[in-house]
Amino acid sequence: MIRKKLHNMAEEYLRSVRRDEFPKIGVPSRNTSNIVYDDTTKQYVLGDGVAERSAGNVSTAKSMMQLIWAASLSDGLLQQGKTTTMRGLYYASMSVLPDMFDAQSESDKTIFDLEAVTQTPRELLGVYPAERNSIYGDMLIQYTVPKYVGKQMRLDAIPDGMSISPALATAEYVKTGAECVIAVEKTDTFTRLYEDGIVDKYKAIIVDLNGQASRNARIVLHRITKQFKLPLYVFTDADPWGMYIARVISAGSAQSAHLRDLVVPNAKWMGVWATDITKYDFKVTIPMKEVDIKKCRQTLLDPRFAGDIWQRELKHFIKIRQKVELQAFAEKGLDYITKQYIPMRLES
Repeated sequence: MIRKKLHNMAEEYLRSVRRDEFPKIGVPSRNTSNIVYDDTTKQYVLGDGVAERSAGNVSTAKSMMQLIWAASLSDGLLQQGKTTTMRGLYYASMSVLPDMFDAQSESDKTIFDLEAVTQTPRELLGVYPAERNSIYGDMLIQYTVPKYVGKQMRLDAIPDGMSISPALATAEYVKTGAECVIAVEKTDTFTRLYEDGIVDKYKAIIVDLNGQASRNARIVLHRITKQFKLPLYVFTDADPWGMYIARVISAGSAQSAHLRDLVVPNAKWMGVWATDITKYDFKVTIPMKEVDIKKCRQTLLDPRFAGDIWQRELKHFIKIRQKVELQAFAEKGLDYITKQYIPMRLES
């Protein structure tokens, strides 16, 4: 199906050449003026704006060539069952035409354009960023990559969790006994969830976001929750950046407004909240800098944060001008977060 989209691009290009016409491709505009918040889907989407790339226009001819080349490389990757990184794609271009891209930022932009044209995440086009996340829980997957086609693996086969690799992201998800998914911002909290029995107690699949969730992790979260109809709970640091991490998972980002399969609309941000800083009277808090306060004020105006809880917590951050990390609960005991805080949130 994905290769068919790429082939359709190539066929349309060739048809124009055969008609002695300059080939052209309409690329959905990713300018901020064409990014709108959809109240129905509760995420950012692209409007109707389209930017035309034409071989007959000196200002767009090069970018069109770049787009066609990237589509060809992606088709080859998919045909061979291989992948590359964003950095690898940039270097691959040098073997074809050293001056195709002036810098990696230009090749990255071309991949975003290819996503927009095909309505397909770059990960499913065989191009991955370098970051990795981890996942652990009661789920059986079946690989679809060469040499491992048909091989099955359980996500709880490795105590430290399995890397959310390209192979795992594209695998078939066979079955699960899990009843929920818990995603956490910090790796040590992820480990604590496993060590303290949260996985078994709540029949949970746990995911280490390791900061801002990678696109790969967002694809996996979307697929698991949609296929098995599981609720997703997100735990982050108590700061505006943690709130943003949680909301990108549930409502997407402006940068990926051209894609639909990266969000989990029903995901719940379970904390840590600004009001928790006051409630639990942490001894170790971090004073907010002006950049944090500025982020809060900007976020108050973001349509994704229009709900009561988001507005309440952002205003409380501005009021107390303090933030804490997930690890702050350790002052109350190493297992406080897993024995008290998270169960309280999940059960309420």
